[in-house]
Amino acid sequence: MNLSSNAMTSGERRAVATLAGLFSLRMIGLFMIMPVFAIMGQTLTGSSPQLIGLAIGIYAWAQSVLQIPLGLLADRMDRKRLIIQGLALFAIGGAVAACSTSIWGVILGRFIQGAGAISGVVMALLADLTREEQRTKAMAGIGMSIGLSFGAAFVIGPWLAGHFGLHGLFWSTVVFGIIGMAVTQWVVPTPVISVRHTPSSYWHQLRDSVRHPELLRLNWGIFSLHVVLTACFQLLPILLLKNGHLLPAQHGWIYLPVLLGSFVCAVPAIIIAEKYRRMKSVFVFSIAVLALGMVSLALFHDSLAGIVTGMSIFFIGFNMLEALLPSLVSKISPAGGKGAAMGIYSSSQFFGAGLGGICGGWLLQHQLDPTTFFAILAVAIFIWLAVAATMAPPPFLNSVLLNFGNIASAEAPELAARLRAVTGVEDVVVLVEEGVAYLKVDKLRLDQGALAAFPATAVAA
Repeated sequence: MNLSSNAMTSGERRAVATLAGLFSLRMIGLFMIMPVFAIMGQTLTGSSPQLIGLAIGIYAWAQSVLQIPLGLLADRMDRKRLIIQGLALFAIGGAVAACSTSIWGVILGRFIQGAGAISGVVMALLADLTREEQRTKAMAGIGMSIGLSFGAAFVIGPWLAGHFGLHGLFWSTVVFGIIGMAVTQWVVPTPVISVRHTPSSYWHQLRDSVRHPELLRLNWGIFSLHVVLTACFQLLPILLLKNGHLLPAQHGWIYLPVLLGSFVCAVPAIIIAEKYRRMKSVFVFSIAVLALGMVSLALFHDSLAGIVTGMSIFFIGFNMLEALLPSLVSKISPAGGKGAAMGIYSSSQFFGAGLGGICGGWLLQHQLDPTTFFAILAVAIFIWLAVAATMAPPPFLNSVLLNFGNIASAEAPELAARLRAVTGVEDVVVLVEEGVAYLKVDKLRLDQGALAAFPATAVAA
């Protein structure tokens, strides 16, 4: 019984590439307004600094509220269909913003865009399309796409705004949403089986996911990461202008090489985490690198070289964590509850981004010096480091799908109990309608003889 492979299959590579592309299209469309909207938004009727900030942040707030409901739905509905619906809302919201001449119209459009909260659904679909032992590589691909989108958006956004204005910027997000819908429908692979959870109520599933102690630590982690990231970018553009003597249109040419270089440095750590089962050690180390980057910015922000050095260290840790965090959530979440777990995780991420924008603005409003500003953010990272240091090492499991053919509903509980009794089987979900059982197994401990005794065909899931 062949349960694993060291390399991704062609289907897994296609899944990672297409879903990472979806993230990139969507994230570029969202990030593009960040370097230009604070200035160009002033031309909208009724605009004020507070309303411009609301227009930027309301997307994250809508995401934080709706990620959990959509994550719960993702464990019960077709995930590709949910993604297409979310991208449709993204395109509609972009059109509303593009047609608006008032700040309130843009706020409404941004809210509609945020209502297409599909990040958790995309992560759950990726989990369906990749094996456990390839999950960190897959999540690394998604994390890298987000980072690349960030850098690309800060180059493309000012260029588009300069040539086509603010409305043209929003129309481009409509185009990105439509392209994403087409990619999802015709290019993203359809999983052979999407493991769904069917508890007695949504509330029980939500409660179990929220109370899970290890998932709680990870949700706190992604929340902290994006609080710091968003707050940090309230000050970094100002420092690049004043201390680095770079015009805003030139900032993207700093962000992009910093992000690309940090990817190269992060990849070996990601490989070590999965290949040598050092996930917790590398995870904690990544948080420490993140903190070191913030401390470096606090001490050496007076020159362009110091700013670039601090940013580079910060983004090495950031990119490692963007790969490791969703992989850990996927590994720890129950076999049939990835959608709910990813929804809560994504909600925490966007809530952190929204709060980070508010906190960063508050710190700047009170005219804190950069050293104090970055020191406060460093303290937040050190608190996260203390929380992460006490986490349990994650399980390193493989996925197995057992095809039983016809299974009577009355037989399913007994079958699940017998499968759980096999040494090395850690989790079981029996899907009666499909006639299969989805297993998470520890291949180093698995009693393959006992598993082979079941009258079923086994394949890597």
